Amino acid sequence: MLPDLKIQPLRYVLAIVDHGGFHAAARQLHRSQPAVSMAVRELEARLGEALFEKGAQASLTPFGEYCVPRFRELILQHDRLSRDLLAQVERQAGHLDMAAVPSVASRLMPSLLSEFVERYPGIRVALHDGNADFVREQVLGGEVDIGLSSLWQPDDALAFTPLLRDKVGVVCRDDHPFAGRESLHWRELAGETLIGNGTSRLLEGTEAEALLASPTFFISNMISLTASLVAGLGITTLPRLAFAEEYERLRFVPLECPVVERQVGLVRLAGRSLSPAAAAMAAFIVERLEEGQGQDGHAPISQQPTSQ
Repeated sequence: MLPDLKIQPLRYVLAIVDHGGFHAAARQLHRSQPAVSMAVRELEARLGEALFEKGAQASLTPFGEYCVPRFRELILQHDRLSRDLLAQVERQAGHLDMAAVPSVASRLMPSLLSEFVERYPGIRVALHDGNADFVREQVLGGEVDIGLSSLWQPDDALAFTPLLRDKVGVVCRDDHPFAGRESLHWRELAGETLIGNGTSRLLEGTEAEALLASPTFFISNMISLTASLVAGLGITTLPRLAFAEEYERLRFVPLECPVVERQVGLVRLAGRSLSPAAAAMAAFIVERLEEGQGQDGHAPISQQPTSQ
């Protein structure tokens, strides 16, 4: 049967060797000499062999000479592991994978990541972007620790913490008759060349659902969709976060009747704890968004985690 080795007695042995005796080791360890001697005797009993020669307290037996370098190696590994674990717990080290829908990845995450790595310089972050279905599958499959997305339908396997309300509007070119409007009624879109996209299903179950039957085109890729809008191919509906503000020729007009919003939030596996690094990121995102990271059209939500 293998002996059950405790770390502290091994440290005592090394202290005796390094400081030249039991008394010197006890002073260095801030322990009494009898306590150190008893711990070493118990260790020798567990091992079944003496470590020190009788009558010469700091003189190692051949077995002791064999053990000392191995004790050092074991303690070095133990202390290294302890430091690594402590760094994980204290958020001083670690790695996390996260996924986000492109609008969040491009509009919110750059500033959030910059602040996060400044606060937690030892944590490495890998960010993957894709549509809401991609984020959902990445979280469900355990490929990422957390996601930032909307959930199109309830899922008992996932916990969802709403963070932002992102209002849907009409995106058109600056020379379109809608470009100067402050808001639009969905009926005004009738007869327009409508370009559908991956977020168009936000209209499902609203008064504007009829628009889903009339797109002239469907373009899922946001780069291609933006290029088509700039070219004047038609108009589309998008959440405010997904609107490419850097394109000077495009305009966003809120859809006010009906008001359509998506909830963007944290997505994680239900009933499963996050790693320390992922927990730090989740808490940081909630904190920053509740402080007012939301901009026009995507206001923060203060709400407890729910499963949906």
